[in-house]
Amino acid sequence: MYKSVKNGLELKYNICKMNHFFKNIVILCVTGLCGNFVYAQQLKPVQDSILFYLIKVAGREIKDFKTNNRNIPETDWQNAVLYAGIVSVEKIDNDKKYNDLLYGIGTGNNWNTGPHRFFADDYCIAQMYTQLYMQCQDQKMIAKWKELADSIVVHRFEEPLKVVPGLNYREWAWCDALFMGPPGLAYLSTALNDNKYLMKADSLWWKTTEYLYDTTEHLFYRDSRFFDRKEGNDKKIFWSRGNGWVMAGLVRMLENMPAYFSHRKKYIMLLRQMGDKVIRLQQPDGSWHASLLDPGSYKEKETSGTALFCYALAWGIDHGILSKKKYLPSVEKAWSALIAAVHSDGTLGYVQKVGDKPTATDYNSTGAYGVGTFLLAGSEIYKLNKN
Repeated sequence: MYKSVKNGLELKYNICKMNHFFKNIVILCVTGLCGNFVYAQQLKPVQDSILFYLIKVAGREIKDFKTNNRNIPETDWQNAVLYAGIVSVEKIDNDKKYNDLLYGIGTGNNWNTGPHRFFADDYCIAQMYTQLYMQCQDQKMIAKWKELADSIVVHRFEEPLKVVPGLNYREWAWCDALFMGPPGLAYLSTALNDNKYLMKADSLWWKTTEYLYDTTEHLFYRDSRFFDRKEGNDKKIFWSRGNGWVMAGLVRMLENMPAYFSHRKKYIMLLRQMGDKVIRLQQPDGSWHASLLDPGSYKEKETSGTALFCYALAWGIDHGILSKKKYLPSVEKAWSALIAAVHSDGTLGYVQKVGDKPTATDYNSTGAYGVGTFLLAGSEIYKLNKN
């Protein structure tokens, strides 16, 4: 049954693409907008280059995934971030291998999330399920996620966020959770046209933000354990990837937020505050190091944090929230730093290993989640160049 549905979707997509192509040709011929056509032709090599790296890196990771080289559970957050990136590439490169992989993962998991029901990491995969549902309108893709989301909506999250054993299984008590948890609820609101999921995500978002956001530095602590800790240069510890998770989660919330939503302006203000801060912390090569306020402590670039910042800033520019003049140079430099970390076989290097604080990395260090962030960044820059 899936093959017939998928074939139908591919046929509809191809017809739409053809109609869009011929419509643009007619407009060009009728209006004589030669300048726009020349401009589009100039952009094409840039887009082709971006697409080349997206296909190269995604292809390498899919190959690794199929051979299960990393032996990570399919519902694990590390893979869920990869799926988010693959979904974004699929929208650009209409190759059935992406959808086949994602559909196979969903089917193999019976469209269920991870084992810990209120643990944000374990329902990060719901972002992919919901995005596939929006393409296929197949209820089984979100049935179990909706059941869990409904229980999240009615649950009272009333514990303080100071870290105690097991707290992360019950509350969004660490900044990474703002990518793992709220976007899945926000996408479900979009898919079902029901704002109750977005509203719950919003209330929990601001609970975490009020606790972990440093209003002076405009950065997030990873969790309460870092409030009083310092780097070697006596600066506060702000983890690059952790803050990248926040900014990426923020734009995915905005992507699913109606213009009339009561707190939308707060999210925009937060994106602008953090964006202004992080571009001032960008290194000369375009990257961000693992420790934002003490980049010398870990002198090598770190690609997962860099990609998350790049993704969020590019999204902000593309949606008119961030100034193109101010932020585009940072995005372009970040993309250059990212592609310089791609090996000849498509492996992405300089990905800091799984952790909760700044640590060292190197050219050969990689991870599925790092690839996912790279794909999110590249896909957004591709759209930015297209527009």
